Amino acid sequence: MDVGRLRALLELARGGTMAAAAEALFLTPSAISQQIAQLEDEAGVKLTERIGRRVRLTAAGNALVRHAERVMAVLDEARSELAELRHEIAGE
Repeated sequence: MDVGRLRALLELARGGTMAAAAEALFLTPSAISQQIAQLEDEAGVKLTERIGRRVRLTAAGNALVRHAERVMAVLDEARSELAELRHEIAGE
């Protein structure tokens, strides 16, 4: 699964609307909607359901959000470790 699409799902979960997710990621609501649709295709399950202007995550969507949060945490740890290693290498 694409990390950018997972990030879009996380922002959608936080903001509750495509517009809020788009604003957080500096994208258009249409781009967020497309990323979520592609993620649903990849996952093979519905991740969201529309309720008026808002979007609610399905059980599968909530499960994937929990995994995506862990994935993002691991990626952040990796970036931090690599930054430290770059600093050590440049400093010696």
